[in-house]
Amino acid sequence: MNSLKPNDEGFTGLEAAIVLIAFVVVAAVFSYVVLGAGFFTTQKSQETVHTAVGQASSALEVSGNVIAKASSTSALGTVAIYLQLSAGGTGVDMTKVTYTVSTTDFLKTYTDSDTQITRDRVQGDDSDLLNSLQMDKITIDVRDATIGKNERFTIEVKPDKGAALPVSRVAPAALIRNQVYEVY
Repeated sequence: MNSLKPNDEGFTGLEAAIVLIAFVVVAAVFSYVVLGAGFFTTQKSQETVHTAVGQASSALEVSGNVIAKASSTSALGTVAIYLQLSAGGTGVDMTKVTYTVSTTDFLKTYTDSDTQITRDRVQGDDSDLLNSLQMDKITIDVRDATIGKNERFTIEVKPDKGAALPVSRVAPAALIRNQVYEVY
């Protein structure tokens, strides 16, 4: 006679399959979370690198010669610098640029609104934003600095974003009042 006993042998394989499927699903969810976190971290790292490159490189560069005009036979009166965007640079708001004039005995920072600074757009429209293919002539009254013959001076041009642009030159060996000189 046949007895009706329960047989659990088939359920063991089914239970193992269910546990295996659960492990696979959990592993897939975990890997999705890990990959998502990795992509997020990579994106943040990329943004950080782009920001750092933008701040480390100067947005402005000198275009052409630096011109000085003597106010007397012993000192310079003004220095003119032509500025343009560096290659690949983004527009610079010229009203936010500062200019620091320094010698061995003098250090002073000027802003665009100071009377010692004159800014003229040489090339391009007359907006305050300097874009590519545009050029500004910055004239700085340096009479306060008393830059004498053969004296080294530095004008540091600092935009609101990006690195400062130092422009270091030496005054001519001889000066004639109201004479214009190209300084190196």
